Amino acid sequence: MGSRAKPAVYTIPAHRGFADALAAGMLDRFAEAERGLSGGMVLVPNNRAARAITDAFVRRAAPGLLLPRMVPVGDLDIGESLGLALDPVGADVPPAVDPLTRKLAVARIVQRRMRIDDERVSAPEALRLADQFARALDQLVIERKEPAALDALPLAEELADHYRRSLKLFADVAGDWQRHLSSIGRIDVADRRNRLLDGVAARWRESPPPGFVVAAGVTTAAPAVAGLLRAVAELERGQVVLPDLDIAMPDEEWAEIGPHAPREEGLTPEPSLETHPQFHLKLLLDRMGIARDEVMRWVRSGESDASPRRAHAISNAFAPPEATGKWRDLPSERRSLAGVRVLEAPDSAAEAQAIAILIREALEEPGKRAALATPDRELARRVAVHLKRWGIEADDSAGRPLSEQPVGTLMLALAEAAAQDFAPVALLTLLKHPLVRNADEAQRLAWLDRVRTLDLLLRGPRSAGGLGGIAERIDRRIADDEERRLDTGKWKQLKGWWSELAPQLAPLRQAGRSVNAALEALRIVSEALAGDRVWRGREGRMLAELSTDLEAGAAFGPDLAEAEELPAWIETLLADIAVRPAYGGHPRVAIYGLLEARLQQADLVICGGLNEGTWPTLPQPDPWLAPRIRRELGLPALERSIGLAAHDLAGLMGAPEVVLSRARRDRGGPGVASRFLLRLQAMAGSNLRSDERALALAAAIDAPETVIPAERPEPRPSADQRRVALNITDLDRLKADPFAFYAGRILGLRRLDPVDADPTPAWRGTAVHDILELWAKEDGCDPAKLHERAVALLGSQGAHPLMRALWEPRLLQAIDWIAEETVRLRDQEGRVIAAIEKQGRIDYEGVTLKGRVDRIDRCADGSLVIVDYKTGKPPGKSQVRAGYALQLGLTGLIVERGGVEGLSGHAGGFEYWSLGKAPNGARKGELGYIDTPIGGRGDDAIAADDFVAHAAHHVHEAIQTWLTGDAPFTAMLHPEYSPYGDYDHLMRLDEWYGKGAS
Repeated sequence: MGSRAKPAVYTIPAHRGFADALAAGMLDRFAEAERGLSGGMVLVPNNRAARAITDAFVRRAAPGLLLPRMVPVGDLDIGESLGLALDPVGADVPPAVDPLTRKLAVARIVQRRMRIDDERVSAPEALRLADQFARALDQLVIERKEPAALDALPLAEELADHYRRSLKLFADVAGDWQRHLSSIGRIDVADRRNRLLDGVAARWRESPPPGFVVAAGVTTAAPAVAGLLRAVAELERGQVVLPDLDIAMPDEEWAEIGPHAPREEGLTPEPSLETHPQFHLKLLLDRMGIARDEVMRWVRSGESDASPRRAHAISNAFAPPEATGKWRDLPSERRSLAGVRVLEAPDSAAEAQAIAILIREALEEPGKRAALATPDRELARRVAVHLKRWGIEADDSAGRPLSEQPVGTLMLALAEAAAQDFAPVALLTLLKHPLVRNADEAQRLAWLDRVRTLDLLLRGPRSAGGLGGIAERIDRRIADDEERRLDTGKWKQLKGWWSELAPQLAPLRQAGRSVNAALEALRIVSEALAGDRVWRGREGRMLAELSTDLEAGAAFGPDLAEAEELPAWIETLLADIAVRPAYGGHPRVAIYGLLEARLQQADLVICGGLNEGTWPTLPQPDPWLAPRIRRELGLPALERSIGLAAHDLAGLMGAPEVVLSRARRDRGGPGVASRFLLRLQAMAGSNLRSDERALALAAAIDAPETVIPAERPEPRPSADQRRVALNITDLDRLKADPFAFYAGRILGLRRLDPVDADPTPAWRGTAVHDILELWAKEDGCDPAKLHERAVALLGSQGAHPLMRALWEPRLLQAIDWIAEETVRLRDQEGRVIAAIEKQGRIDYEGVTLKGRVDRIDRCADGSLVIVDYKTGKPPGKSQVRAGYALQLGLTGLIVERGGVEGLSGHAGGFEYWSLGKAPNGARKGELGYIDTPIGGRGDDAIAADDFVAHAAHHVHEAIQTWLTGDAPFTAMLHPEYSPYGDYDHLMRLDEWYGKGAS
């Protein structure tokens, strides 16, 4: 058995199903009566391609057929599979370094070599740079370029300063890395693959294998791969079968693609057209030493073939730029895309719905297979969820990162809790995680009950941080409720629960000391919270392997100096591990990423996400090697990925039925159609039709047949239910939005503050009231002690540092004004403080009228001045005249009727003490001023002596109408005086407001 005179290189056009056509041809050529195909070998690009070709053999062959051995050679990480398949090859090749070990070690080298603005590079950033360094180094090795060649480049002085620094840093890191490899007796994975492939090619030239060898679908243009394919093509029973090599492209267009030799010696060659879908195949043929006219067409076809015209149209659509002028003169049959249609959805949600409908429709035909190919993983997940409504399980073969799996999100939650010192949001995210305390339903429900109580406690601005800060907050809540004579049972139960939980979380405090300390803390706390569920299943095993590998490689990894680096460090490592679904999805439905879709086939293929930036993905800049350096070294241009994405699309368009899908708008805003789709539309013109039917079905599937508009809510509770106490601050809500009053006071519904909320004006107002209350109770309203009291209380609140920095100076300035104004009024007018922060209540018109008095001063003549503190602008006089913002008048009513203990007299003055900037007067622009709701110009101005009566009149009307009367609690009765929307969702405001409601 020797070599053939002419290399055997074939191509299967795009309009034929590659795997089925390959299987049919191999059965014709190599099947033997006794051994079948088992004596041969098929070299494939990756394990996914091996699975596709195996399935094609199963579909076409008789039962019991023995299949050839499938050996992946195109993937960078081929492990030991090639050496095992080819016997002694690789026995003398050193083992490859583990990828994770390489990432950690390179990150450590980068961290030690590199500083940004004299600051150390963080561990997550070092990992990111290590990934990009490894990618650049692999390309050098694959292209057989030594890193030492960088020193010999004559153009270093022509580069910008940052690229010169990056080039030197790359050379330094590469040298350190090579020394590290030598010290541990390992080589790079790319180097090992080169040596294995070279060894196989040399062995086969000397001693050909006994059976046939077919290299199918391998398109990697690496020199070592090209050498092996050349050796296979020269074997007597060897064949190389390429997917979708365009042998019909005119010679001048083929030549335009490149690669180009320099026209004159010493000149830089003309740039190649690496974005063309045929470039990598042309480069592969050049490196194999095969001319395009030597490549033969594979004679057999598959089961899912399109019309041959499809291949011609695809070739014309992807013509080089200089040749696109021919589109004007192409006859209709040369631009025919029969069986291909375009689906342009208004948004990504509609796109996913329409795709799911198309797949569901295809499954109605017996035996029909449907596939979605897309690089957009969010689109893939949406389609899979939509298909579940019909009971169709569609597995996304691209998988999902371990960082998005439950065990991964638990580790990220632990890392975030450690990094943020158990801040409320991070802590609650951890405690609510579905794996925590989930041994059985009863345990989980009891756990969530305690977590919900903690959730209620942590709402509002953050208090003191850390585990101890939460314990202090629980104690403070118990003390406050005991002082107000409220039930403290649930808070005491929470205290006992927290005293047991806090020690279990405590190891996370050590997480920022080192990598080993972080891993140990994560392991201990995760097992304490979730038990062995962390390590169960496929995801748990992957996490356990990663943890073991990290512990083994921690000595070589980057320094983890601070806990703040831990979440990003963990996420970077977890995101690199893809968890692919186990088999068991629908046998006729597949969802692929672009890598998984290569060589796959189906009767209906939907190419989704055809927007620029998604398909193709825009190449990311190389932080290490400048484009000029990459070109001088002969490395692949960053834009070559665009050509590979174009070739993927061309191969997928060989299916009998193809849908090209995009969304005009996605989560990032308006989308721009992919350059590939625009080319196809420009070339095909009216021959490429739109699929409006699928979009119409997508729009209609969830649309109700009839829409019954909501009516404005007008609940009518019983007389007993209406008899609730009326707070002086609730009168505005009762009059302007009775439904909101009904929801809050009668139904008892309250809006919860956000967890760990940023301090708001309401928080500032609460802080002022707390300061003044303690000032009155503990300092006897001594103005000299007010500033000191404010500093002490604000310091104990543990507010967010940024908010403290922005607001505390303003608050203290306003507090100082209160003290100064209090002293001025005392000295000049004989006005003294009679009450601060006291509760008052009276029985009025059959209901309890109550409120909290901010401050009441007694004047020298014995009359009282009602003071209300405001952190912002006080209500206007017109609002008061209309019967709103009457808190001061109602307070006067309560005081005059003896509702405040120990206080009596006539209310003769009403003042707002605003802590905002004074709008006019001597204090214009300064913090703190006094305003009053009474007086003013015009006949409708309210005199001081009439203000209490004015307030009493309006509260009397409100009580008679709603609380003792039977009027409905109509929603949004006077929306101009109802600025709050706490109950808008409950009243279904958007469904009736402004749409004819009376």
